[in-house]
Amino acid sequence: MSGISLYTLSVWVLPLVIAITFHEAAHGFIAHRLGDNTAWQLGRVSFNPLRHIDPFGTLILPAVLLLSHAPFLFGYAKPVPVNFRNLNHPRIDMVWVAIAGPVTNILLALVAAFAFHGLGLVPDNAARWVADNLKNALIINVVLAVFNMLPIPPLDGGRVAVGLLPNALAIPLSRLEPYGMLILIGVLLLLPMLRGQLGLNLDVISAIVRTVTGYMIQLLLLVTGNI
Repeated sequence: MSGISLYTLSVWVLPLVIAITFHEAAHGFIAHRLGDNTAWQLGRVSFNPLRHIDPFGTLILPAVLLLSHAPFLFGYAKPVPVNFRNLNHPRIDMVWVAIAGPVTNILLALVAAFAFHGLGLVPDNAARWVADNLKNALIINVVLAVFNMLPIPPLDGGRVAVGLLPNALAIPLSRLEPYGMLILIGVLLLLPMLRGQLGLNLDVISAIVRTVTGYMIQLLLLVTGNI
């Protein structure tokens, strides 16, 4: 893994695994509380990361992008199975199940930001490693929350939009779900490539995620007394 040190891996892998695991477990937990036991019965309401890792989306795809020095890092976990018809109030409960993951990531980011105040208690030989893990936990969780709230099914934001929009808009949007991940990968990979040929910055999604993420991180640092 040229150019990637063991130290770099050690300060990115742990916060990434925690962020993904808590995000997916939150979906399953809220679905269970609202009437659907599908994820619960399959053991997906768990803090065991092995239950949520998708070999391609969580490991291979991010590694390929990282090693190829792509302008962005993209990946995904194994989706938590939810049978929305089993929910007490399927349409609105779908919104609560979807939003549980991003909300959990924001809470984890808050915990990381608050934890900066405790770095003085960490032994000097471990302080840098802990600080880098906390910094990356803040970044990763905010990026996950912001990215997943894009209104494109099967992302959480797409599910929220389908649950809240009137049927005339919700139904055609929901039909995109089988193709949503392919659309996202295509947009994230192809539009930046066209920039050099057309002279236009078409990398809209990455720009939106970067901008919103930056503002959100600043807000969390402000709320936790770090700035």
